[in-house]
Amino acid sequence: MDIELSEISSFIQAIPPFDSLPKPALARLIRELTINYVRKNEALPPEGISDPRLYIVRKGALSCMSDENELISRLGEGDLCTEFCKQSLHLPNDIQERAPRQITTDEDCLVYSLDCEVIRELGEQYPSISDYFSYNSAQRLKNKMSKVNEEAIVSSSLMNTSVSDFYHSPVAGIDASQSIQQAAIEMTEKGYSCLVVLDKTKSIGIITDKDIRRRCVAEGLPITTCIGEIMTQNMTTIDIKNNAYDALMTMTAKRIHHLPVTKQGEVVGMVTVTDLMNNEGHNAINFSSIIHKAKTVDELKGISALLPQLQIRLAKLGASADHVGKSVSAITMAFTKRLIEMAEELFGQAPVPYAWLAAGSQARQEQLAHSDQDNGIIICDSMKPYDDAWFENLANFVCDGLASCGFIYCPGDIMATNPKWRQPQKVWQKYFDGWVDTPTPKALLNSSVFFDLETICGDASLLDSVRKNLLQKTTKSSLFIAHLSKNALGLRPPLGFFRDFVLEQKGKHKDTLDLKHNGIAPIVDLARIYALSQGISAVNTIERIKQAAGSAAITKSSAENLIDAYEFLGILRVKHQANRLMQGLEADNHLSPKELSKLEREHLKDAFKVIKTLQDSRQASF
Repeated sequence: MDIELSEISSFIQAIPPFDSLPKPALARLIRELTINYVRKNEALPPEGISDPRLYIVRKGALSCMSDENELISRLGEGDLCTEFCKQSLHLPNDIQERAPRQITTDEDCLVYSLDCEVIRELGEQYPSISDYFSYNSAQRLKNKMSKVNEEAIVSSSLMNTSVSDFYHSPVAGIDASQSIQQAAIEMTEKGYSCLVVLDKTKSIGIITDKDIRRRCVAEGLPITTCIGEIMTQNMTTIDIKNNAYDALMTMTAKRIHHLPVTKQGEVVGMVTVTDLMNNEGHNAINFSSIIHKAKTVDELKGISALLPQLQIRLAKLGASADHVGKSVSAITMAFTKRLIEMAEELFGQAPVPYAWLAAGSQARQEQLAHSDQDNGIIICDSMKPYDDAWFENLANFVCDGLASCGFIYCPGDIMATNPKWRQPQKVWQKYFDGWVDTPTPKALLNSSVFFDLETICGDASLLDSVRKNLLQKTTKSSLFIAHLSKNALGLRPPLGFFRDFVLEQKGKHKDTLDLKHNGIAPIVDLARIYALSQGISAVNTIERIKQAAGSAAITKSSAENLIDAYEFLGILRVKHQANRLMQGLEADNHLSPKELSKLEREHLKDAFKVIKTLQDSRQASF
């Protein structure tokens, strides 16, 4: 292959969907390519070409214009122009996009072209090709998320974790000449339920507390009997190279609870059924249990140091962003509840009923490790002015405790320590009435976090009553929804005319995308608008979109597309943060497109395109 063909091959095989083709098919495709030079301001197809062809931009830029001579989109290097193949291949228009009337060059261009018949034939042989061209951006993203969800379902943490992550070492052993009583003493002192029996340095068996019960006590053997009489010989072992799932299956099949781990034939440790069944243990349930038993803030601080490990673990296991967010949020809730319990032990019971509120990502159950605090307290209207001293003490203790555990103070002072957000129910109701009845862009910008509230501890009816009154108002206030929508549309997906990413231009995050503010936050904002306009009390973003689907706010198909975009962006964010945490860096939301494969970048563009379409639809409604 000459240099030019090699260069063309390298370029084409990096572009989806051709990156999935085997080498023989790719070689055929390249042989069928035509190279076209098109001067600035000329239209496609190039002069002399009449048959329908697919165009691939190698260098330069193309503009796609509407019948009204409006710019629909621009195509840059690596982009595909399928417009001339739509009829012959029965290709769909993209979601809510107008078909371009004319495609012209913005500068001198080099484009490759392929006969649409070649694409059709390749699609018959390789379904990934036909699937790619048969779907619009929303459908491509949906297919991607379906595969991700399937992988998450079948992905077992045990199958993806080495047994080396679980075994205890060094292994506890006892010489075969020792008595049963001595074995029981050793096990009691060390807190072990088994010992490996040794003949000098060689492992010859295993003795467990079950062996002592069944083969010694039940049989009436003297405790001075040599342990060799009751040990299990020819013990089952597992090599350290196996995964934890193999270990569990071995123990299940053999009906044993202890499994020695070997390395090059030598016993190096022990793994138990309990170790494996607690595998999810860096999980929300076990975390919550440990947190509940903590006696001091220092103990909680030590536990909180494990949170980044949980996020890394869940990311490695392929957990969805929704799963990660709910797990971390549940743990944050457990920290908060335990601190409130400690405060009540210190200051006595509350003088009147109250509810500790979480706002923002924690309330939506979308929090990641060690986010900043957003909280408040809603108090029963029967409180007296002097009761606030108790609630101030509570707020200081809990917020300081959360800060000690890595949940930093809110930069905007949206915390219960701020008297403004530690008020009776009637004051909270007045806040919401004001935001809805006399909305201003600035007020709504500062207060939007309070439209995502959830009771963490205390009397939930206090918030429920306020929320019920709020939703009765928001469903009838088109002015409020319009102002809220206008604010929300300020955050736009970072996708330029050339279907490429608009990156940060300077600072320490130069050449990166802010996944949170330019991708996830716009979806959170849209979901909030849908919920408030339709009287939906749910706070979680996915739940809000699901409940709004099919309403006047959003169609069912658009809701599905938006959830796919949200989950895909969430997965990228969780993986990016896990990679940084594993490197000992601070987790952030700034992703370099260079970290993604070409196909992942295309899916990311699809996600941004879905968001932009629904933002445009929302903008057109007011």
